Amino acid sequence: MPDFVKEAEDLFEYTQALRRDFHMHPELGFQEFRTAGIVAKELNALGLEVSTGIAETGVVALIEGGKPGPVVLCRFDMDALPITEETGQDYASQNNGVMHACGHDGHTAIGLTVAKLLHNHRADLAGTVKLVFQPAEEGLGGAERMVKEGVLENPRPDYSLSLHLWNEKPLGQLGITPGPAMAAAESFDIHITGKGAHGAAPHQGLDPVLAAAHIITALQSIVSRNVHPLEAAVVSVTAIESGTAYNVIPPHASLKGTIRSYLPEVRELVHRRFAEVVSGVATSLGCEATWNIFDMTPAVINDEGLAVRVRHVAESLLPHDSVDTTYRTMGAEDMAYMMQDIPGCYFFVGSANHEEGLDYGHHHPKFDFDERVMPKAAALMAAAAADFLK
Repeated sequence: MPDFVKEAEDLFEYTQALRRDFHMHPELGFQEFRTAGIVAKELNALGLEVSTGIAETGVVALIEGGKPGPVVLCRFDMDALPITEETGQDYASQNNGVMHACGHDGHTAIGLTVAKLLHNHRADLAGTVKLVFQPAEEGLGGAERMVKEGVLENPRPDYSLSLHLWNEKPLGQLGITPGPAMAAAESFDIHITGKGAHGAAPHQGLDPVLAAAHIITALQSIVSRNVHPLEAAVVSVTAIESGTAYNVIPPHASLKGTIRSYLPEVRELVHRRFAEVVSGVATSLGCEATWNIFDMTPAVINDEGLAVRVRHVAESLLPHDSVDTTYRTMGAEDMAYMMQDIPGCYFFVGSANHEEGLDYGHHHPKFDFDERVMPKAAALMAAAAADFLK
């Protein structure tokens, strides 16, 4: 196996310059035209076969190995978030109200570094690496759209790999978990209809605000009292809207929120109890309720055998880093759409540095990460892909 760590460290200035440029010029989902243009330019400079415009701004490139073999897909997301940056860094966003607050700027720079690393060793690869730079991961359906537009064909991958720089873990820690790694995500809305009245005469109305409050409380019983204690789920109400006056009971109330789960049977249980709770509580207080649950992404389920292989690569490549094989998060990732058809491994690379204040959570306006993680991440992705193509 080549010394991918040293080679990635030698490319650090290249990786860092790309990452900071992407960070200064963030673009929202399906609007990553500048980012995609740089990605295509860098890949073309390597002489790769490059396809652009997939799902608006997606870019795909192939690295053909020197010998026949399987196809490994390596995916990197490119989009930013509608957040106003507060880091104060000299490379802070120049696009007001848009920020790379989740590390996708690093992912894109890492992907281009992986392209260089694997291209340099293409003669030793037995198969093909399919590099996928994806738009619109942040809840806009970029992966699903790329799949619909044929990203998993011509050639069809046999394996898939993806990573996330992860500020929930410090630099020097990895999360490589067989089985469920990230949750299926759904959003919901609830509309409650009561009867408006004067706030001083509540007996003349049917209070949807009271019903909403009871529904919020009762929904928490699903996880605490219906889901098996050794399984996992989340039901969070995150928005409430009702009324405009101090002294008027309004006729309507609305709730919004999210549901997260790993297993299909847990998801089905949560959906059944959700309907029973919302309907039953609203009815008991004289109101009517309607609701909708919207799919966002399936769960990210790592192939157990491939996760073990990536762990072995990591332990050999980064012997001083610790590997957590039980780490899971209720966060969601649309890489799940690609992994539904292609067995793969999605892993986390710790990127936080508490001493330097680089430990704010993802989607925080002060989010940033320790850039020393990028050579580690690039080396591990390149080495895992090369291992799959032995």
